[in-house]
Amino acid sequence: MKVTEYVDFDAVGLAELVAEGEVTRAELEAAAREAAQAVNPRINAIVETWPTDDEPEPEPGGAPLAGVPFLIKDIGVTMAGRRTELGSRLAAGNVARADSAVMRRLRRAGLVTFGRTATPELAYSITTESVLYGATRNPWSLERSAGGSSGGAAAAVAAGVVPIAHGTDAAGSLRVPAAHNGLFGLKPSRGRVSMGPDFDELFSGLAVHGSVSRTVRDSAALLDAIRGPEPGDPYFAPQPSRPYAEEVTRPPGSLRIGVLAQAWGRRRTTAPVADALSRTVRLLESLGHQVEEVEVGLGAAWEEYVLANARLHTANLAATVDGLAAAFGRPVDSSTLEPVTLAGYRYGQQVSGAQFVTALTMRNQVARSLARYFDAHDILLTPTLPELPAPLGALAESAETLDGLGWIDRIFDRSPFTTPFNAAGTPAMSVPVTADTGTGLPIGMQFAAGYGQEGRLFRLAGQLEQAGPWTGRTPPVWAGNPPAR
Repeated sequence: MKVTEYVDFDAVGLAELVAEGEVTRAELEAAAREAAQAVNPRINAIVETWPTDDEPEPEPGGAPLAGVPFLIKDIGVTMAGRRTELGSRLAAGNVARADSAVMRRLRRAGLVTFGRTATPELAYSITTESVLYGATRNPWSLERSAGGSSGGAAAAVAAGVVPIAHGTDAAGSLRVPAAHNGLFGLKPSRGRVSMGPDFDELFSGLAVHGSVSRTVRDSAALLDAIRGPEPGDPYFAPQPSRPYAEEVTRPPGSLRIGVLAQAWGRRRTTAPVADALSRTVRLLESLGHQVEEVEVGLGAAWEEYVLANARLHTANLAATVDGLAAAFGRPVDSSTLEPVTLAGYRYGQQVSGAQFVTALTMRNQVARSLARYFDAHDILLTPTLPELPAPLGALAESAETLDGLGWIDRIFDRSPFTTPFNAAGTPAMSVPVTADTGTGLPIGMQFAAGYGQEGRLFRLAGQLEQAGPWTGRTPPVWAGNPPAR
């Protein structure tokens, strides 16, 4: 299969070709590797590829995505015998001893995992610019950020290397890069996908597994493949009444949709994003939905909310860093950690047990406050981000002067719409409904629903995809472009 043909299919479409015998797994993998060679030198999204000759063939009929090329994020998932370096010099050379639970499910789905994608150090940023790997560039504009922390995954999918890739989300890490790169990205409900066996609540329940994809049905099919609990999980979301892949084609009905144009924090929505939001509202109204502006209580003052999250994030960070340092016999200093990570580590060391418990209480307040909103509305619509993708390096300006609280405050200020749904544990998705009329850069719109309501989101996303297809919009760096002469 030629690369120019390969990029025309999503993951479900490629799996259908394999099932029908029109193409082989090896042919798809060859096309994906050729695509990676064509674009990765420009975007730096993939940090390692490996041979897959020793991977077993999936059982016939039991693997919904059999033969589809796939990439995993360099954090949150482990693949036996492959490196997992977490974007950090502190973990450089680390080789996983066993598959994590989600990796086992990815294998059962038939996905052919041939590499790993870049992440910021320890996923501690919303831009992917680590010292270990270097900056990942946005295929739509090489001088701009691809987002984070699943920035490598998003850039690889947007550029056509794979149709879907694994990611995680603890503060917007799927939705932010999805918005930056013109992709679909859904953060599932807390407990929807197991974090086991090494973690029960990664980042104290803020983080979840998911994916970024070019089509809605791909994300639905993947979530069907990886959802569900493992023995010993502390909690799990109720199983859906039908597969998510079926929800994508079902009509959503007339939904009650509230619109929040300005976020809870200081950052104001810029004119290009506000214009895109207005166009999205008009589209929703034309589809028969009831749309109105709303005020949504966060359950706490923004400053208190940021402080609580800083304590949760940095205390978890400190424990992770101590564990890595002990495992590899490396010092915890500027030779192993970047300045903002080191500052976060030191801040986290000072978080007391009482402060940590108080922060968890704040998480509960946010969850209950947002739950009350979903008693009266089916969906909350916000911009995914208040601004267009920032230039590379912008987030790190003067970052060496910030302590752990200051860095979390900066991240939350730049991505104020996404983080509350991690605290609440409710599902939220970024949908590439439209683009900036001036620059052509993609703009994501975030739709959130009540706990366990991924099906509702998939139904709406499927309708939006039909009403305004986005897969025909491809970035300047695209594997399907003819090679330059």
